[in-house]
Formats: sequence, structure tokens, C-alpha cells
Amino acid sequence: MTDIVLTTLNARYWHSAFGLRYLLSNLGNLSEQTTLLEFGINDNSLDVLAAILDRQPRIVGLGVYIWNVEPATRLVADLKRVRPDIQIVLGGPEVSYELEGQRIVELADYVITGEGDLAFAELCRQLLAGTPPLHKVISAPLPQFDQLRLPYELYTDDDIAHRVLYVEASRGCPFTCEFCLSALDIPVRQVDLDQFLAAMQTLLDRGARQFKFVDRTFNLNLRASRAILEFFLDRCEPGLFLHFEMVPDRLPDALRELIARFPDGTLQFEIGVQTFNPRVGELISRRQDNEKLAENFRFLREQTGVHLHADLIVGLPGETVESFAAGFDRLVALRPQEIQVGILKRLRGTPITRHDETWLMTYSAAPPYEILSNRLIDFPAMQRLRRFARFWDLIGNSGNFSESLDLLFASAGSAFATFTALSDAVFDHEQQAHGIPLQRLAEYVFRFLIDELAILPQMAAATLWNDYTRAGRHDRPHFLREFDLPHPTRPARDAATIPPRQARHVR
Repeated sequence: MTDIVLTTLNARYWHSAFGLRYLLSNLGNLSEQTTLLEFGINDNSLDVLAAILDRQPRIVGLGVYIWNVEPATRLVADLKRVRPDIQIVLGGPEVSYELEGQRIVELADYVITGEGDLAFAELCRQLLAGTPPLHKVISAPLPQFDQLRLPYELYTDDDIAHRVLYVEASRGCPFTCEFCLSALDIPVRQVDLDQFLAAMQTLLDRGARQFKFVDRTFNLNLRASRAILEFFLDRCEPGLFLHFEMVPDRLPDALRELIARFPDGTLQFEIGVQTFNPRVGELISRRQDNEKLAENFRFLREQTGVHLHADLIVGLPGETVESFAAGFDRLVALRPQEIQVGILKRLRGTPITRHDETWLMTYSAAPPYEILSNRLIDFPAMQRLRRFARFWDLIGNSGNFSESLDLLFASAGSAFATFTALSDAVFDHEQQAHGIPLQRLAEYVFRFLIDELAILPQMAAATLWNDYTRAGRHDRPHFLREFDLPHPTRPARDAATIPPRQARHVR
């Protein structure tokens, strides 16, 4: 039995609910009366319901996000059917803006908008004391880090062994990109570095080796980012992995020198390029020095072992298929290990909606609210780009076709045009973009290389075989059996030293 259950539905099992741990850490004496339960969006809804009710809570706090709002709505509805007396409190970005008409908001008893680290504790105290607030929607005052207790001790040994550990050295973002909720998250607040690094040391001492920083702009504060990099560099050992979100055009020499000293695969930078079109950047209030960005990419690829994950967005106002293609080609030439082609989403509360009328922005009404069409890209063209993004993830980002991609683009005038033709060819045969086995996908790439690009069959076969066996596969696909190919070789490096996704890009 417990008075309070904190819960959410994570997108994947190996994710951890960072926000819930902050809430629990700041509940004060109520923490002893609280249980944290994490589930996945694919878990059986009745099993989730039973696990919550088994604790016989008086209050259920539920984190609501774009990826879980639909199953979370069903969960809240069932909770209210079975135990209408339970007080349900919602929080999270999906219920912090545009509340009117949201079914989950109608079903719940209270909604905390904004950062609820302290507001949730105060609401629970009121509810348990029998003095509930008069209003359903509670706007949380913006907490400062010196008011908060950090949550890292709440990561269990099982979390450390099996889940992604999220950490943050700052909150907020100084930029105003209109597609992003961080455009509303000003000012930037920095955690006390001594306190933060002491918490990181404790996690390291407990065996943690993979840290995902959720700071929106890790390299904004040079003093803080240097101190954190120096801390981990001094403690660097096999298996250490650090993920940071970086501003693409800001990489001063003081950071370059530190970054270059890390072993290959230790650092991953997620870099939001989003668009190379200056006019589009201007429309969405995004400032970016593309020449400086390109210089930084070249440095990171040529002089460091950083794994680069770069983002481009399809569907931004003012972006044509042709200008997106030019941006994609430009990014491919900069050689990040991964390019995430994201479809624009209409996140609740973001200023991107101011373009709806002028640019005829039409979004799906269902989460994740992806763009369907706009003035410059009609629905069929947007669907073609959506398929392009999916096949790029399967072929371009998976690490399963690294050498094949080099061959694919070696004589291509446009990487975008070439890969679009491949994407169309796969879809024409499959009529779907999901559930395609790796062997069949490899055969499509092989046929495209020899039939469309006139690559010699033996060369194409050798290249596909190198890719196919790099991760330790030994079976020979049927379409390669007629060729003279060597026995599989050992992987380029021990995949245990870095996370599997990054290991697949090492060669």
C-alpha cells in the first residue's frame, strides 16, 4: 500500500523516467509514502492498471508526453472507472499547453503545467491533508536549481545495468526555434557544478558508464561544458559513453582540444541542423552560421572520434522538396555517422502555428501531430519524403550498409536523388516501409547498384558482403551465393566497448 504512485509509459523499456525521479526526489517526507512505477507504451493496459491499483494509492501522478498520450488517456479512463476516488494528477509537455478539448485533461482531477518538481509535492500535501486547491489547472512557478534536490540517487542498480541514465547540467534554451518547445523555455539555468559532478562520481562508482545529457545546448556555457568534459576525461575508461545535444556553429578551440582527447566512440553529439535554407531559418526564428557549422563538422569527423548524429526536418514553412534535397546533399557531404530525417511535428504550445494560414500547414490531428502537407509540398510528395525518411533510417542510419552507401553515392550527382530512387524502388516492391527483413533489404540495395547504377556485380557483391558480415553475421544471403567472397572477418572492434548502435558505424 502507498499513498502516492508516480508513473508513466516510457517509449522503450530501456528509457528511464527522468522527470518522475525529480518529482520523487523533491517530495520531502512524502517520498516514503510514494512508489515509482515505470511501464512501456506497448505493455498490456490492464496489467498496467492492475499494477497501479495493487498499491491502493490515494494519488496517481502521471507523466504525459507526445508518444504516450493515447495509451495514457485509456489508462486514466480505466482508473476512473474502477477507482473514481483516486486523485489523478497529470504533468508533462503534452498537458502543459492547449488543454482545452484534451480528453485526458477532462478525465483527470488536476493538471500541473510547466516544471512540476516542487508544485507536485505541494499539491500532494494539500490533497492528503484534505485541503484541495480550488482550481484544476496549476501553473508551476519556474524552479531554480538551488531549490531542487537532484534525483540521481534514485537510479537503481537495475537502472544502471539496463536503462539509459538521463542527466542534466542545465535547463532552458536561449534560442527561439519555433518548432521546438524549448523556444518557450527561457531563461537558461545552470546546476551547481560541484554538486552535479559529485552526483556523477557517485553514479560512476556504482558502475554507470552511459550518460545521456538532456541539456538543450550543452556547449552554450563554455565554463560548465569544459568542466564536465574534463571531469569525464579524467575518468575515461572502456565502456564510457556520453551523449550531448550541441549548438552546431559553436565549437571554440578550448572545447575542440578536450573533445579530440576522448577515445573513439566515447562521445556522441546530437546536432540539430534542421535546415540549411537561410530563408526558412529566418521564418522559424532560427539563427545558424552554416559555414561555421560545416567547419565544425569537418573538424569533428577528421580530428576526433565523436559519433555525429545530425537532424534535418521535413516540412518546415518555406522549405521546398528541392531546397530540402540540397540541404540533405550538403549534410551527407559532411559525413555524420547518422542523419535523422525528422518529419515536422506540431507540438502543443510551439509558435510554429503562426505559419498555418500563410503556408497552409496541415497536420495530423493524432499524435505525434506530423505535417501532412503545406503550400509547397502536397500530401503525395510529403508521403514520398516520409518513406524516404523511413528507408534512410533502415539503410543509411542502421550501420548495416556503410560501404554500400559509399558505393551508392560515389558517382551520384545528388545523394538525395539517388536515395529517393532506391526508396521508391523498395516501396514499389514492398508497398510498405516496415517489417522488411535485412536480407531482403540488402538484396534491394544490391539490385539497385547493378541495375540502376551499373556497378559491376562482383564489386557490388563484395561490398554488400563486407557490410553484411561486419557485425559478425556468417550466413550468406541467396543472392550472393554465386560470387567468390571471403570468409567473414571479425568485427572491426569489440562492440561491448561502446553502445551497439554506435559500434555498427565503426569501420
